[in-house]
Order: sequence, then structure tokens, then C-alpha cells
Amino acid sequence: MTTDAHTATRGVGVVVVAAGSGSRLGAGMPKAFVPLAGRPLLGWALDTVAQVPGLRSVVVVAPADLADPGGPAWAGIDPPPGTHVVAGGAERTDSVAAGLAALDPGCDVVLVHDAARCLTPVAVFARVVDAVRAGAAGVVPGIPVVDTVKSVDARGVVTGTPDRGALRAVQTPQGFRRAVLESAHAGGAGATDDAALVEQLGHDVLVVDGDARAFKVTTVDDLAHAERLVAGA
Repeated sequence: MTTDAHTATRGVGVVVVAAGSGSRLGAGMPKAFVPLAGRPLLGWALDTVAQVPGLRSVVVVAPADLADPGGPAWAGIDPPPGTHVVAGGAERTDSVAAGLAALDPGCDVVLVHDAARCLTPVAVFARVVDAVRAGAAGVVPGIPVVDTVKSVDARGVVTGTPDRGALRAVQTPQGFRRAVLESAHAGGAGATDDAALVEQLGHDVLVVDGDARAFKVTTVDDLAHAERLVAGA
């Protein structure tokens, strides 16, 4: 194995965003801490993060009142060794920026993952890392859009029908060269995901194959679907 200084400072950092309120689940607690088969969604997500090839650093961004990994809400969660927990901000971009700042400085590739996509297979993480290592500034997993999509105006009137063959439903983890993501967060605003911030800088963002199991647990029906998958139904 090569042990020169450059190789020694290479590694993958993962920011796990777990600060969402989860109001649409109606569980009375932040979404990442809602139980799935007896364990919080965050626990399932971190089980997979621990298997990411080249993993060097993990930061969980949690609600401020749940940022103590020794607290009762963390029962059933087994973070990878050395995991840091930081409090989230007012907006998702604030939370990701806080997590990014807490990562080991030796990480040259950064993945941003939503804890609510708790059943994302490790193969998706590996595809994203490989694509960044191959030279992409930013990489997102995505799956083909199967429904016909309409664009509408403020009145609800259809203004167009995009070709769904050119559309992808984007998932996480989203991966980036660290310097690119830091620059994006330093100067970007008003984006719904980190890839959009990187796009605003003029970088190309590559889409790799996602996975149906990387769906986001948002509603009660989503949680029931996750329960069936975990049970092997």
C-alpha cells in the first residue's frame, strides 16, 4: 500500500443530515429518530455509512436538543467510530455547512446523505465515490422518472410537457470534491440541494444510477414501505 503524504490525506467524509422536523410523518419527533423496526431511521442509515469504501470521517447533523449521542433518543444507533455530532441550522444549507466544517480536514471527497434515505444500499455510495474519484466535481444518484411530468403556471395551467427520458429523480448521497463543495457553500444560496449550489458555480454534475431502496421516508406510507423492506416482505 502506498503511504506517501498525498495518499495519507485522502479519504471520504460523510455528512449525514438528520435535523429535519418530520412533520409530515406526524410522529411527534424529528424524522431521523422515528423508529423503523424498533430502531431510529438514523441508525439504519449509519449502518450503511460505516461500510463506505475509504471512509475517514462521519458527521451527523442533528436537531440542537438531540445533538448528544449519549442521550436516550440515540438508543439503537451505533455510529461509526469517531463520528462527530453537531447541531443543525435554520435551513438545510446551514446544516450541511455545519457538518462540512466539522469533517476531518483529510477528507478530499465529501458525501452529503439524508438520514431519511435510510435504506440506501452501500453500492450507491460506492458509485458516487468512484465517479468523484474519476474526476467529476459533483455526482448525484438518480432514477428514471416513470410518470409523465407537466410544468404549470401560477394558475395551475399546463405550460409544457418535458421529455421524461431526459429527467431523473435525484437521491442521496450526493458526492463532491471537497474544495468544490466548500466554495459552493461559501457563495451559494436558495438551492434545494447541494448539487444545485455546485451547478450555480458552473460545474458539471454527473448523474449515476440510484436505487429504488434509496427513497426518502417522508410520509406514513413511506415508513410502512420501509418496514416491509426491512421485514423482507
